Amino acid sequence: MPYQVTRSLLDRRNFLRSAGSSLAASALLGKSATVAQAETGQQATPEPITHASAFRPLTDSEKVARIASNSYPIRWIFKGRGELTTKDVVAKMKAKYGEITMLDFPAFTKKTFPGVTKMDMWSSLFGDMDDKSQYVQQTVTFNGKQRQVTEFDPSATSSKRWLEKMANVQVKEGVFCHHISNNAPRNICELDDTKRKEGIEIAKKWLDGAAILGAKSMRVNSGGPRIAPWPNPDESSYPKNPEIEKYLDKCIESFKEMADYGAKVGVKVTLENHWGLTANPINIRIIVEEVNNVFCEASPDFCNWEHKYLLYHALNDLAPYAHTTVHAKFWDRFGEPDVQRGVRIMLNNNYTGVFALEYEDGPWDGIEGAQYLYHQVMAAL
Repeated sequence: MPYQVTRSLLDRRNFLRSAGSSLAASALLGKSATVAQAETGQQATPEPITHASAFRPLTDSEKVARIASNSYPIRWIFKGRGELTTKDVVAKMKAKYGEITMLDFPAFTKKTFPGVTKMDMWSSLFGDMDDKSQYVQQTVTFNGKQRQVTEFDPSATSSKRWLEKMANVQVKEGVFCHHISNNAPRNICELDDTKRKEGIEIAKKWLDGAAILGAKSMRVNSGGPRIAPWPNPDESSYPKNPEIEKYLDKCIESFKEMADYGAKVGVKVTLENHWGLTANPINIRIIVEEVNNVFCEASPDFCNWEHKYLLYHALNDLAPYAHTTVHAKFWDRFGEPDVQRGVRIMLNNNYTGVFALEYEDGPWDGIEGAQYLYHQVMAAL
């Protein structure tokens, strides 16, 4: 018997959106910091501060409304395929925590992160892993070598049924998709227009799927070379980088089209400092400013930087361009990061969005690390 949704698609989408909006609204202060400053003449307190507002501390319920669980650091216990099933960490974590699918993630979120009702969902964990009709093969180039990857296809009939089922699970559990960290759309800044347009079409399919889940935002990677082109001295000996301009031109064009489409379905497209063009925060600023659409913004990651000096300085630069989602990350590749400092940087830039708990690597396993982040973000808000 085909799967039957429990309410009409339109009614449930509206419910998901209103539920997410009301939860977000409960997290905010009665007045924004900007309005309060204008009325009282007070200035925002320079970093560091101990609370989310220089005017009133947040309650615990308001704090948890600003937090999202993140499936990426927990990926090792998800039922999966390929590299997510062969690493030693998979067996160890599944022995300790058991195995789940994305349909279990809302209940897992409630159990693991008290009070949290939002999720950041990693695209590689979508779908029923036993149903091959929900997936497509893509050929990608990684470090100069081609390889095949399997990606969820939101446009497939069976995939749409899965998305509807996921949406109904959200309603049942009271935990909702806030953001999708998406790796599937590729070639967004590709100089070959055929490949670039294919990437845009994949992103649009995902935006449709994100709308079914009631997501507020979705990351789209810039694509292109994993290491952006470097400048070379011109005839005057000054550095010049015409190659990167070509990729930026294409990226801006692509994000304009995706933002326009996102506006139609109610989902923002975001750029995260991930790799390629977006490894440099100035490129993210350039793209967001050139696109000039409220449905295109930054979603900074606390730790995805090229060197230690960017950890806080670059985050501060991107903070004004972020409004919906950031990754509060722990990754000790440059030493132990100060998570609370990252949260304060965002707050001091009047950020009123959500902090997703993304543990990458360090002294704990993925679930322990995400729980550590939960307490760090709560303490900083």
